[in-house]
Amino acid sequence: MPTKNATILIVEDDAVMLRGLKDNFEYAGYLVKTAADGEKGLALALTARPDLVILDLMMPGMNGYEVCQVLREEGLEMPVLMLTAKSQESDIVMGLKLGADDYVTKPFSIRELLARAECMLRRTQRSRPDALAFGDFVLDRGAHELHRNGTPVELSPKEFKLLEFFLDHAGRAFTREQILNHVWGHDAFVTERTVDRFVTTLRTKIEDNPRKPAFLQTVREVGYKFMS
Repeated sequence: MPTKNATILIVEDDAVMLRGLKDNFEYAGYLVKTAADGEKGLALALTARPDLVILDLMMPGMNGYEVCQVLREEGLEMPVLMLTAKSQESDIVMGLKLGADDYVTKPFSIRELLARAECMLRRTQRSRPDALAFGDFVLDRGAHELHRNGTPVELSPKEFKLLEFFLDHAGRAFTREQILNHVWGHDAFVTERTVDRFVTTLRTKIEDNPRKPAFLQTVREVGYKFMS
């Protein structure tokens, strides 16, 4: 049985294979998005944020290696399953070093591919806790609420998403552009000043002294990071 509400992005330049994969994954109960080349696949991954990317390595233009590398540089952590006609160890190692999680060599069994995809999704789901704690606060993903010592703290949907993003990447510094891309998406008509305004507002809700933040800290000449 497929992981609940999981969205899979399939990036494959062979039209026949792409259609076959789409049909099989949809039949298995997944939500499926597709792209026929690397550039479109990357753009869709950055905006749709799928739960799993199935990525053909050898494509004209932007190849799978490059797509995977950009996804990881942008901080996206969804699992990436490579499809490759190459069986040489060096090609597989390169893909894994760039951030891919697993690979399947063509030709492959669709049952094996479905099984691997489901296994990766379940593993990711288990590793993503429903509640994230810091200081006196608990962020509840399921209820979409923030509590401080059991008392609700009102957050807008975007403030919640921003705080969730920081908690998921605690200790890592991000530029304003990276934060915009993750929280607002690449197609959003907002500027980097929007990040500053939301950080300021969020600090008033989670910091004892917003002018000297303990959690949501400014990193000079970079952007922001969250220290839990």
